Amino acid sequence: MSWQATGKVDKAVIYSRAGDSVWASSGGLQLGANEIAEIARGFDNPSGLQSNGLHVQSQKFMLLRADDRSIYGRHDAEGIVCVRTKQTIVIAHYPPTVQAGEATKIVEQLADYLIGVQY
Repeated sequence: MSWQATGKVDKAVIYSRAGDSVWASSGGLQLGANEIAEIARGFDNPSGLQSNGLHVQSQKFMLLRADDRSIYGRHDAEGIVCVRTKQTIVIAHYPPTVQAGEATKIVEQLADYLIGVQY
């Protein structure tokens, strides 16, 4: 996927907006059914994420931001960026060597592109 060329994201996955199917994946990132369901619900009602954080590959991330478009989480120096588009949920992981703002910019730009092409 093109975001890997930036070096700001080390693994990512694109789910359907409902979170019931994987459309694309790289770097081996895949969430459990309960993990993607938790994130999908969090866009509309972030209270569960605010209370419990979000979970990706059995790792708990502290919630930094949650609204109807974007969810950001952090664990130590690594993080997760989730962005919902018209038809997808893009989830990307960035390593400790990357600043959060650098990774979020890449993922948000990809989401803007997908929205622009009606995805």
